[in-house]
Amino acid sequence: MESVDLRYGMNPHQGKAKLCSSGELPLRIVNGESSYINLLDALNAFQLVRELRRSIGQPAAASFKHVSPAGAAVYSPLDDSLVRSYFVEGLELSPLATAYARARGADRMSSFGDCAAFSDRVDLTVANLLKKEVSDVIVAPGYDADALKLLKEKKNGSYLIIEIDADYFPDPIERRSVFGLTLEQERNDAVISEEVLKNIATTQRVIPLGSKRDLLLAMITLKYTQSNSICFALDGQTIGIGAGQQSRIHCTRLAAGKTDNWWLRQHPAVQQMHFRAGISRTEINNAIDGWMNEDYTSAEEQQWRRHFHSVPERLARVEKQQWLAGLKEVSYASDAFLPFRDNIDRAAQSGVKYVVQTGSSTRDEQVIEAANEYGMVMAYSGIRLFHH
Repeated sequence: MESVDLRYGMNPHQGKAKLCSSGELPLRIVNGESSYINLLDALNAFQLVRELRRSIGQPAAASFKHVSPAGAAVYSPLDDSLVRSYFVEGLELSPLATAYARARGADRMSSFGDCAAFSDRVDLTVANLLKKEVSDVIVAPGYDADALKLLKEKKNGSYLIIEIDADYFPDPIERRSVFGLTLEQERNDAVISEEVLKNIATTQRVIPLGSKRDLLLAMITLKYTQSNSICFALDGQTIGIGAGQQSRIHCTRLAAGKTDNWWLRQHPAVQQMHFRAGISRTEINNAIDGWMNEDYTSAEEQQWRRHFHSVPERLARVEKQQWLAGLKEVSYASDAFLPFRDNIDRAAQSGVKYVVQTGSSTRDEQVIEAANEYGMVMAYSGIRLFHH
């Protein structure tokens, strides 16, 4: 048996913690020290990007926080608007680095201090991008020498770097100890391919190739997201994830709100903002979020306002609605069936055109009717993707 001692368990006061394997460990700690949660994030995140790579055939990356993805993406070129929105102006980006820029850009607030996961060997352009971001962990199947040298300098030399065997497959039975008892189950080896999109329930029946990719990406992302969960995707990346909510409509509202924020960050008023010299990317993110969010307290508003060189006038509600109306062709996936049409009604407000869900709800007809009203294409996958 091989084992690695960890810094601590879920919390610092849970001091006795280790990683164990009955055989050879499929990973090694290249730099830094790992905690229990670091490994939970890394192991879930790597499974996600590996499956995206094998399913879609493009380099994949994910930004993980607290055992759920803040964002995930495969390679797709960035337009000028996204280059500015993702803070990657002037950077050389390989396809793998571009995938990570998309994954992190999906929800920059949630990606703060993330576990960055990569399907392919990490190159120098990835390392240069990560050098500029607040990240706690990286996991990948390998590292170029110059990239590894740069990453080892991050966080004053304490950045956690994990190398994992891309060809490792565990025992088909997985086990978990809870309250001194051991649970066993078959691993979730459901194959997510275009086959799961063939059972169309709506009047509209055509799903373009790019949207098929987005639906598959969203489903694979949900496979490694704490349930209940909903994912919005567009152009090869997630743009809003709602995870771990007890009610599915709350998942949809959470994911849709993130989707709206992602789109609003591309508004000309945001991309023309000027910030004070010397403030960090994180402070810029907070300032943009504060400017877009009218629920901040007056004390909080005073804080983010200080980051602007001059505070731009906020968009009026009608201006936001006009801009959000330009968001179209979005894909939407649910990790289980949609119990009510309210999920479709909310999704439609954030540009959703293509839907995949498990199906077999007692109210399927109402959900189909709603999808038809909005001219959506909805597929029944027949696969539940709960993850706990």
